[in-house]
Amino acid sequence: VQLQASGGGLVQAGGSLRLSCAASGRTFSSNAVGWFRQAPGKEREFVAGISWSGRTSSYADSVKCRCTISRDNAKKMVYLQMNSLKPEDTAVYYCAADRGMVPHTSSTEYEYWGQGTLVTVSS
Repeated sequence: VQLQASGGGLVQAGGSLRLSCAASGRTFSSNAVGWFRQAPGKEREFVAGISWSGRTSSYADSVKCRCTISRDNAKKMVYLQMNSLKPEDTAVYYCAADRGMVPHTSSTEYEYWGQGTLVTVSS
């Protein structure tokens, strides 16, 4: 599975962005997918995850109620809608395919990673 994240950019605080993750290669519809982010000088952290079916999702407390993760298996796409963005959301955002069907919060559970897309939120 190859993953490619896109949709990042520069946005003012309070603004919105929708990140996209496109999958190619063998089917990924049986894998959970997660979004992670890594800010400069910080460790990579879990942001949101969605089960293989799309029926179950989970969010980090830092983004809960401001983000929505969704997927379209027919298009092999996963999305992360981010609203009310804050400067502390500035980071490189990565999508990743989990080894299993439900999302985990630990990056070690993810087998395939995209290249990342930079989100910069100005104050």
